[in-house]
Order: sequence, then C-alpha cells, then structure tokens
Amino acid sequence: MAGFDETVDWVVAGSGAGSMASALVMRKAGKSVLILEKSPFVGGTTAKSGGVIWVPNNRFMREAGAADSTEAAIAYLDAVVGDDSLTPGSTHEKRLAYVTEAPRMIDFLVGEGVQLERASAFWPDYYDELPGGCKTSRCVVAELFDTRALGPWAGKLRQGFLPVPARLEEGMKLPYYKRSREGRRMFLKVALRTVYARLTGKKIVSGGAALQGRMLQAALRAGVDIRLESPVRELVVEDGRVTGVVTVKDGTPWRVGARLGVLVNAGGFARNQAMRDRYQPGTRVEWSQTAESDTGDMHLEMERIGAVLAQMGEMVGYQCTTPPGWETQDPMPGAQSLTGKPHAILVDQTGARYMNEGGSYELYCENMLKRDRTVPAVPSWAIFDARYIDNYMLAGTFPGRNKPKAWTAEGYLRQAGSVEELARQLGIDPAALRGTVERWNGFVDKGVDEDFHRGERAYDRWLGDPFHGPNPTLGRIDTAPFYAVPVVPGDVSTYGGVVTDACARVLRADGSVIAGLYATGVTTASVMGGVYPGAGASIGPSLTFGYVAARHAAGLAAAPG
Repeated sequence: MAGFDETVDWVVAGSGAGSMASALVMRKAGKSVLILEKSPFVGGTTAKSGGVIWVPNNRFMREAGAADSTEAAIAYLDAVVGDDSLTPGSTHEKRLAYVTEAPRMIDFLVGEGVQLERASAFWPDYYDELPGGCKTSRCVVAELFDTRALGPWAGKLRQGFLPVPARLEEGMKLPYYKRSREGRRMFLKVALRTVYARLTGKKIVSGGAALQGRMLQAALRAGVDIRLESPVRELVVEDGRVTGVVTVKDGTPWRVGARLGVLVNAGGFARNQAMRDRYQPGTRVEWSQTAESDTGDMHLEMERIGAVLAQMGEMVGYQCTTPPGWETQDPMPGAQSLTGKPHAILVDQTGARYMNEGGSYELYCENMLKRDRTVPAVPSWAIFDARYIDNYMLAGTFPGRNKPKAWTAEGYLRQAGSVEELARQLGIDPAALRGTVERWNGFVDKGVDEDFHRGERAYDRWLGDPFHGPNPTLGRIDTAPFYAVPVVPGDVSTYGGVVTDACARVLRADGSVIAGLYATGVTTASVMGGVYPGAGASIGPSLTFGYVAARHAAGLAAAPG
C-alpha cells in the first residue's frame, strides 16, 4: 500500500447511521477509523429524518412482551419482496442476514451507550396483512438528546425536522390535542418540556437528529476520526482490490490507505436531476427531503470500478403538498396523513380515485407515478371538506380554517361552496368529481371502501383518526365549504444502488466480490427490494449492514457459505 499520505484500518465515505455503527465495531476491535464526510455537517439524511429503525424481534419488543421471531420476520420480508429475481439487491440469504443481525446490532449499540427505546406500542408494518406482518410495532428510535453533550461538535450535527423536543410518538399525537384529554395532556407535557429546555439552556432534539447525535457522541467517545468537507473523489484499486481513497485536504488531493477496507455509505442520488431523469423520470430534485449532498457521486465512482447498479428506479416516496414558500421549508409539508384521515380522498386530474389513500408513503408515490403514465396525476388533488379542516392538520398548520392568506391568494388552497364549483376551479369535469365524492360517501355509509379497501389494515387504521369511529379512516365529504390542495410524489431518499452480498461486500455484474469494498444504506440496492415494509426500513438496513461490514472486515464474522 505504497503512495498513500496516511493509512488507517477502516475508511468510511459518509457520516450516516451505518457509518457510525461500523466505526463503533472497528474501534471496539481496536482498529483505527476515518470517516470522510462531504458536507459541513454530520448525520446525512438520517439526521433530517424521523430516525426510525425497523428491527424485528428487538430487545424492546421482548421487554414489552410483544411476540415476534426471526421466522415471522423472514416470512414477512419474503412475502413483501416477492420475486427477488427482479431485485438483485434483495435475496433470501441477505434478508435472513438482516433479520438475524439487526437485533444483535441494536444490542451492540445499547452496549456502546447509545440510548434507544421502542418507538411506539402501535406502529404496524405497512403490509401487516401479509404472513409474518406485525400489527403492533417493530420500530426503534433514539431517546431525546441534548446536543450540548457534543461540545464543539454540537453545531456540526445536521438539523432535524421536528422543531420541538417531542418524541416521535408524542409528535404524532399532538395534532389531536383538541380531540381528547390524552391529546391535551400530551400537548401540555411537550409545552412544559419546551419551556424547561429554554430556561435551562438545553438543546433537545428528537427523531433522526437524536439518533445521529447519540451515534456521533458514541463515535467521538470511542476515538473515531471524523473529517467534514472531505469528499471521497476516487476509490484506489490495486490488483483488483480497493486499498484506499482519494479525498481532499487543505484544497489538494489526499490519498488515504485502508488496510481492512472501505465502506461507502454516501446516501443516494436524490439531489442529482440528471440521474433522476435517467432512472426516475417524472420526479424532481426539489421534491426530495434529502440532504443537499445526496448527489450520487459514489454510485458513479463504484460503477466506474466495476460495481453493478440495480433497483435504480426505486425511491422511498414521501407524498408532499406545496403551499407558498414550500421551497424554503425543511422538511416539505407532508401529505401522508392528509388523505388517510376521514373526510378526505385523493383524485387524479380527471377527478377519479385510484388508490387506497391510507397506504404507505412509498406505495402512495409509486401509485401516483404509475397512474401518471396513462392519466395525468402529478399533481393529484386532495379533496376534503369543512369537517376535515376543522379537525386535522394541513401542510404543517394546526386544525382550523384560519390559514395563511397567501394560500388562497396564490391558488394553493382551493375553496368552494359545492363539489361542482371546486371541480371547475381544478379544471375537472364537475359531474366526474361529484360522482367520485358520492361513490365515496356511499362507501362510508356502508363502512367499506369497495374500490380500494381503505381502513381494512392495521396500518390504515393507525394512519387514521383514533377518535373517529367505527372506522378511523372513513368519513363523508359532504359539509361545505369544500377544499382541495395539490399533492406531488416526493421522497425521503432514492432506493437503488450497488448490489451487495449478505456481508455487505460490493459485487460485480458476474457476482464476484470487489475485494476491500463494502457498502450500506441507500448507496446500495435495498435488501427490501422495491418495497418499504415498515417505518425505518432504510435506516435499519444502513445500521445493520454497516455493523455487518465492519465485523466481516475485522475478521469477527465469516463470509457466507
């Protein structure tokens, strides 16, 4: 390994969750680690996210007495993925490795001082009706975190999405503060915590920022070398093996050798419009929730040295709505729960419903883009009535009709005294939209959505209104005024990348291993195939295969077979 400016045991491109997990494994084994982060901030898109980790049969489930098993989890993933010949990044062997190693990864992190907890007692899998699907919760999150514990690194942690010190489960209940005694108690609890934090100078974060804050804290404590504004420009290959990287130091190229290997966890390509146009036509950079550094550089670099890319047309969809000023909002206002609540539906530009609006965000956007190939559906329109706007949040605003004046002045929020008038504003045939609404109202009266079965799954019901019955997702649209807002297919990340094996080693098109090169996170073709099976199905694999990669490279685990 001659010609390097410095040499360490383990080099990591990117500072996401899987990067930190791998670093902790290596430091535990007494190895030196260098994390190279392209941006000025630590945490990647994970820090901006909800920070949920999907881990079947985890320690927190067992502590709560929730039944789960490796057998149930692999049955579920096999059923969700289906024909894995279409998804090279997801094999039965790799899925089995995931459900086996993920609980061990959580135990390892807890042992390293990363404080985690069960996200909720009720957060069902997105396809809970399939064999092995969980109707309670397989989700893990980090406990709230005071960033002051990071010292001089506090300002280098990427900002999260939740502006108040509320656990994710609490944040989900806050919109119902007017609807129940429990909601009011929750609102008061979070309000008091917010005031206390301000009075004491605490900088409390939750969600992905809490997860990455705790992972960063553990990594710094373990002696991991983390360098910001240090992009990996090139992978160094010697005799078919990746032996190091070329980065930048003080504005000039800097060669770093990697005795045990290089792990790439550099995010996806959501911020690269050229790659989106090639692999995901009809999607836009500006609709993505990802970090600005998510430009696919390492996808292209690994492809250059022989790695094969797969599942590049997949993304983790996040349906968004676009009120005035949305370009400056981070995150963009979501629409997942909007059309999953009573008194609301989604229609295409002809006024027709075309999906179960209570489905997962990934499937929701997939359906929208598929529909748009034959019927104009980007944007689609969320249609709702006065009862909806009085009871539920809309584009980040609390319930009630007092919305920003710019919303109506700039044509974002359409309002009308009748469904027909609303249709004319949208350029939709009034009879068509009236027919769709009447058909929906008929289903509500019957208690069954005969077209798309909304409300029949545990996940649908979780997304609905727990204080509305008998079905928490079904409610008539019949109370004037009537409203509409546009919905577009955004994303929280792309979902395709290099193909890896069960040890996170990067593979060539012929199935051979590129020695010395590992990858995890959304830099890879997802182990979940083209499906998002539950909340945290991208962070979970990132952490798990970062953990697996480091163990393999350090000689702590054998290669499969």
